[in-house]
Amino acid sequence: MLLKTVCALFCVCLLGTGLAPAHANAPTKPRPPVARTVAPTGQDGLAEARLIQIYRLIGHSDTRAALDLAQRLVNDHPNFALAQLVYGDLLSSRTRPVTTFGDVPAAQAKANAAALTSLRDESTARLKALKERPPEGYVPSEFVLLSRASKHAIAVDAARSRLYLFENHAKGLTLIDDYYISVGKLGVEKSTEGDQRTPLGVYFITSQLDPKSLKDFYGVGALPINYPNVLDLRRGKTGGGIWLHGTPPDQFSRPPLASDGCVVLANPDLQRIIQTVAIRNTPVIITDRINWVPQDPASKQLAPFEARLNAWRKAKSSGNLAELNAFYASDFNSGGKNRGDWLPILAQEVAQNRGRDLQLKDLSLLHWQDKEDTMVVTFGEVAVGQRTGASKRQYWSHRAGQWTIIYEGSRL
Repeated sequence: MLLKTVCALFCVCLLGTGLAPAHANAPTKPRPPVARTVAPTGQDGLAEARLIQIYRLIGHSDTRAALDLAQRLVNDHPNFALAQLVYGDLLSSRTRPVTTFGDVPAAQAKANAAALTSLRDESTARLKALKERPPEGYVPSEFVLLSRASKHAIAVDAARSRLYLFENHAKGLTLIDDYYISVGKLGVEKSTEGDQRTPLGVYFITSQLDPKSLKDFYGVGALPINYPNVLDLRRGKTGGGIWLHGTPPDQFSRPPLASDGCVVLANPDLQRIIQTVAIRNTPVIITDRINWVPQDPASKQLAPFEARLNAWRKAKSSGNLAELNAFYASDFNSGGKNRGDWLPILAQEVAQNRGRDLQLKDLSLLHWQDKEDTMVVTFGEVAVGQRTGASKRQYWSHRAGQWTIIYEGSRL
């Protein structure tokens, strides 16, 4: 008996992905045969791709091939509960009609209702992200300019339960991979400690935690980020310990809303990220929904801000303290120092520079927009004739048509 109901579900989910079965789009040309293999078994990182191929085969009513692939997938990943559920449906379809995704006996379904709902949500999230692929060459609008020192960048789309990994080249960012993720049990926009929400904002990976020092709950390791950041602290947000981490040995993945605020990946996916990204130089954007824009227009946001930043650089190079002070907001704060406290520090830096022209090396600009318009700026401040200088991070806020500095300090 074919999985008629399940096929219908997959057809709807796969429509528009290029994976939908022939009858869903009513093509005029005959469809090509469906490939029966996706990749060599045993390659951890391909687990999701293999699951999607199983969905595709089911959508084409090729349940024999789907069952074969499902059996191999669960053999390779016995803790992949969603794959186990699909495999169970395929086995059941050989002896009786399957009327719903996760068609288990009524008593078992009642006893495990929450788990079944979570698995169905996970399946929907994976397929939805596959359908809503970003256009080629598009990037999150937050990535205005990345220094070559940042070889990679990460963007988390909470609504799609997806993490996108980018590689930074001379010509810009390239999306090299993306992964299913889980976020906070109560969603996003963390504000207080223990609220079981994932923060939204611009962050950076600050360290890598050795899995030997962690409980099994965190899987193959963890990458902490700098929540609460400067903007979070200004807004009175509390809490901490927000990580990108893995899953316990008995879980391949977790439901879309499952953590206490961290971003959780399957262990094989996290392992590849750990092996790829650099500590301190990798920005992590966490947003409710990514705004994808063409890469060139994203960089065009740079022009008006760049003019303002360059004016600040010239003022500091010239040593004009009155002009320099005007760039700092009245509510400027850095480590408890207000604008008045900051002036002597600026005066000391200007005196040490002795009128030499300052250059901003390895400049990165990350644009964050919510109720405020913020630019997170990282650079090396190097005087002409010098090879090295101070590594700094500034937060600029756009107010009354003008960019002004609300924070300045050493790069974390």
